[in-house]
Amino acid sequence: MKHLLSAADLSRDEAQLILDTAEEMRSLADRPIKKLPALRGRTVVNLFFEDSTRTRISFEAAAKRLSADVINFSAKGSSVSKGESLKDTALTLQAMGADAVVCRHGSSGAPHLLAKSGWMTGSVVNAGDGTHEHPTQALLDAFTMRRHLGSLEGRRITIVGDVLHSRVARSNVLLLSTLGAEVTVVSPPTLLPVDMSNWPCVTSYDFDSVLPKSDAVMMLRVQRERMNDAYFPSAREYSRRYGLDRYRMAQLPDDAIVLHPGPMNRGMEISAEVADSTRSVIVEQVTNGVAIRMAVLYLMLSGSNEEEQKA
Repeated sequence: MKHLLSAADLSRDEAQLILDTAEEMRSLADRPIKKLPALRGRTVVNLFFEDSTRTRISFEAAAKRLSADVINFSAKGSSVSKGESLKDTALTLQAMGADAVVCRHGSSGAPHLLAKSGWMTGSVVNAGDGTHEHPTQALLDAFTMRRHLGSLEGRRITIVGDVLHSRVARSNVLLLSTLGAEVTVVSPPTLLPVDMSNWPCVTSYDFDSVLPKSDAVMMLRVQRERMNDAYFPSAREYSRRYGLDRYRMAQLPDDAIVLHPGPMNRGMEISAEVADSTRSVIVEQVTNGVAIRMAVLYLMLSGSNEEEQKA
């Protein structure tokens, strides 16, 4: 695996390999010393053009636990704020010997451009590009579901909320369908993309009707920072129609779980009572995120490491 740019790029076997490798990496979290020497001598650059807490720290922790050298690059305070282009930034990283670049960018397709342009030879991981995709988030969500539900084959997963502006939703629909799950997307009509007919999922506007049949419910953040128009009447109206509170949670099957990619708008798409309940695996998703990103970096970079050692 040279790059990870889209959940659509992963075959079922490749996705299973990442999930199985993450299972091994996850056991490190319970050890006193949480380090492996697998990527010693490798350099991983976190290239973030957008604000991030969980994803950036998760990738940094993952790389350091594999003994890689980590460089954190933030657009704020860098030459990007002076007008430097993505190409010049990539050429700089290439000159510094970056083996892998973890890229988050506000423009959809930026990580693809980095990977395919020839500006650099290292691996590229898409850590979220615009409203397009976020494949490692989908992998950690699937990993979390698999630990609680077992095989995802035939499982019914419901994704609820602001799908239009969500890169998480697209990646999850693609990956979960690849793993055999039945995905239903619930959203106001104004917050659904126009090309939903191409997505391997079912759409619904009625949240309550799908709750009793859901094995897992993933709530999406309402991304107000990306909204230029009024997509719904009010926050209160949105919460009443599409928010997950304790009354709706009571309609779920007994073994169903609740997920959220974070950060949460408590009281809007999810109530504090649900977010902090025993059904919620939101904090566990963060822990699993480190394991998944360790698995991705390991599978990308350890092979070339072994080849060099043999040479």
